[in-house]
Amino acid sequence: MDHVKRLARAVWLYGAALGKWLLLAAVTGIVCGYIGSAFHIGVGWATELRGTHPWLLWCLPLAGLVIVAFYKYTGVTGQGTNDIIDAVHIGKPLSFFLLPAIFLGTVLTHLCGGSAGREGAALQMGGTIGFQVSRLFHMDDRDKRTAVLCGMAAFFSALFGTPMAATVFAIMVISVGTFYHSAFIPCFTAALTAYGISLWLGVEPTRFTVAIPGVEPDDLLRVAVLAALCAWVSAIFCNVLHLVEHQMAKRLPNPWLRVVIGGFAVVALTLLCGTTDYNGAGMAVITAAVEEGTARPEAFLLKILFTAVTLAAGFKGGEVVPSFFIGATFGCVAGPLVGLPAGFGAAVGLVSVFCGATNCPVASTFLALELFGGDGLLFFALACGVIYMLSGYNGLYSSQTILYSKLKARYINVHTNAHHEIDSSIEHLPEVQGSLKD
Repeated sequence: MDHVKRLARAVWLYGAALGKWLLLAAVTGIVCGYIGSAFHIGVGWATELRGTHPWLLWCLPLAGLVIVAFYKYTGVTGQGTNDIIDAVHIGKPLSFFLLPAIFLGTVLTHLCGGSAGREGAALQMGGTIGFQVSRLFHMDDRDKRTAVLCGMAAFFSALFGTPMAATVFAIMVISVGTFYHSAFIPCFTAALTAYGISLWLGVEPTRFTVAIPGVEPDDLLRVAVLAALCAWVSAIFCNVLHLVEHQMAKRLPNPWLRVVIGGFAVVALTLLCGTTDYNGAGMAVITAAVEEGTARPEAFLLKILFTAVTLAAGFKGGEVVPSFFIGATFGCVAGPLVGLPAGFGAAVGLVSVFCGATNCPVASTFLALELFGGDGLLFFALACGVIYMLSGYNGLYSSQTILYSKLKARYINVHTNAHHEIDSSIEHLPEVQGSLKD
């Protein structure tokens, strides 16, 4: 009889937990689906309006002042994706006002020609929605952290139409080397719900058509070489972002002045380049690189520069779509040099640089499957594995932690951009240890 009672209690416990998370995930997914779709439409509208009215570029400094003012008025100055990660790591509370602030800031940035993406806004808005929903459900601290992950996955899924990649990315980007298995069903349910809402509202998922070569040893080797080259590009991208952000904050501590000067810098760069290819997200350039195999050789470097200045100045958006742009244009140019078709090289470069910048090889592989189809699974998985190992401990998000060494089976638990494996490895060499003792 006692055994039956224990079994009944266990069934009730697990069933109640499942029901609780399905309900929260559904609510979170619906909210993220509607707001994410509105955000997607808003950014698309801003991009189209800027295309038909090029003079809006000159309004970028003014848009920056509006962004700084709104962030100060709502009390969320300085908050961003790292705060979302900290909400999962240490239970940091999230202000509701981060949601309208990043929504408005990103749309204004795209409207007036700042170089930024959408996923930073997606993670911030989604994480904020998940946190606020968990408060409505009166959840404890640990469950609130899972709810934040649900919101991140749902909003990412609504924007890009990649529910599987969004789920795995949200769960694994926080602490690289671990997978929060208990968060899988809540996050996947939220991602599927938001994806369904976005489709119903007419948001087209991001997809590319690319010719995948047959799996041959020579082509696998060429993909590995291209991924190794992308590791350098990814490291340059991350380091330039952080360097420019640090230097602008140091030399221009006043946020009002910084955003105005940064805005005029983007305007000047645009005029010098004679093209608006590097303003906004640059999805047209990404599509041309992947589907048509065309890209300018200097495009990836210019996109790094434009994005670094835009985000360091205080404009809003994200770094993932710029990483798509940088990887696709570099891969399009470098692919033929190692013997790969330009379009396929662009696809490999896109996924590789994303992986190197986020340190998420499994999520990147799923992303490739959803963006390009399953025919290139072995190629994309190989590329993600190579770049993950060779890109070092650089990353877009300084609050992200990497739990295990990329070079050996060793627990390190370090933050990205704050650890260099070669330094700690050298200390373990016998000859170096002897010299240190001397």
